[in-house]
Amino acid sequence: MTWKNWSGSVRCTPAAFVRPTTVEAVSELVRQSARDGHVVRVAGAGHSFTPLAQTDGILVSLDGLKGIESLDAQRREATVFAGTRLYDLGPTLAARGFGMENLGDINRQSLAGAVSTGTHGTGATLGSISTQVTGFELVRADGETMWCDADQNAEVFAAGRVSFGALGILTRIRLRLEPLTNLRVTRTCTSVEGCLASAERVVREHRSFEFFWFPYSDSVATKAWDDTQEKQTVNPVARYVEAIVVENAAYAVAARLASWFPTLVPDLNRWCARGMGSGSHVDTSHAALSTPRLVRFNEMEYAIPAEHGPAALRALIRLVEDERMRVFFPVEYRWVRADDIWLSPAYGRDIVTISIHQLAGLPYREYFDAAETLFRGFGGRPHWGKMHSLRAEQLRALYPKWDDFARVRGELDPNGRFLTPYLRGLLA
Repeated sequence: MTWKNWSGSVRCTPAAFVRPTTVEAVSELVRQSARDGHVVRVAGAGHSFTPLAQTDGILVSLDGLKGIESLDAQRREATVFAGTRLYDLGPTLAARGFGMENLGDINRQSLAGAVSTGTHGTGATLGSISTQVTGFELVRADGETMWCDADQNAEVFAAGRVSFGALGILTRIRLRLEPLTNLRVTRTCTSVEGCLASAERVVREHRSFEFFWFPYSDSVATKAWDDTQEKQTVNPVARYVEAIVVENAAYAVAARLASWFPTLVPDLNRWCARGMGSGSHVDTSHAALSTPRLVRFNEMEYAIPAEHGPAALRALIRLVEDERMRVFFPVEYRWVRADDIWLSPAYGRDIVTISIHQLAGLPYREYFDAAETLFRGFGGRPHWGKMHSLRAEQLRALYPKWDDFARVRGELDPNGRFLTPYLRGLLA
């Protein structure tokens, strides 16, 4: 069989595609793969744009290893099987009166995939999904399981919360939870400079905040989230029209027009910017934080030191406009709190993330290469699951704990059972 990721940018034909349903089965397939000389990689939902899962060895799906194993209401923690999809986890936790601290703007990922790549939402006081992990179970290269948290195997815990499957296979993940809450989502439109001028104040005033810049326009669409005691105000029909018809179907038509008639790109961007109205609604946290994304695209994202974010965005705007790049998708700008996870893009510093996109199937290399050079000039670190060209020699300079990660990885997997050629280039 041929496996491909969500956008179609990564494909592979593994020797076998295995779907274990127990931790014991995961351990046995790792042992068997070692005997047969196969590399083992795990594919979550395929939402990474980099070839992290690509292999001609054994490709593993953890879709059969899902659900909440246990929930401790007093400690506000849940142990969840690693293959659980985020869109299932949110409602399941909500039914028991709990939710996650923050989520990304897409909820299609498996929990293990989201944790392993440092998936994040937005909020100046909020970390990535990986920072919500208080412990995990890892199947090592020898097939044995290891529990890791701040007290047991603490170095592996520090390394393994963002490790893109290079240390082993995550099978159980313990999460810190919050009591279930409703969030008010407020959408507005404003100018680029008006948004940047007020951003430092706005991100302190709201639980979460982000904005999207529409190329070739002076417009940004903003979203702010705030805790509220108000009841849900979502009209299912209106929300369907907004999320599916406006944000996906209409945008898909405009994106296709942009691909057929490149000279229309500036006008289409300005038209889309004008179509992003203002308004607000209240919904449960897991529903309010994530948005359906049905239009397929490729993406690059860099984490920039927060103090350099506005300058980096202004430079990107100049790049797009001066070079007349055929960029249709909006640019997303978010905030993430610093953490202590060794290979997290937010390690040791508060960051903003700037995400750029191109419709799946259309050329993206010129735009992405130019933007990457720009982002690197501001000290940016790439998102592990999104397109970038960096390899070990460049990455080592960006991460103070790089050599410690390499040491731990070598101790856990001395024969490279979880390393493909791509990962060897990434980590060597």
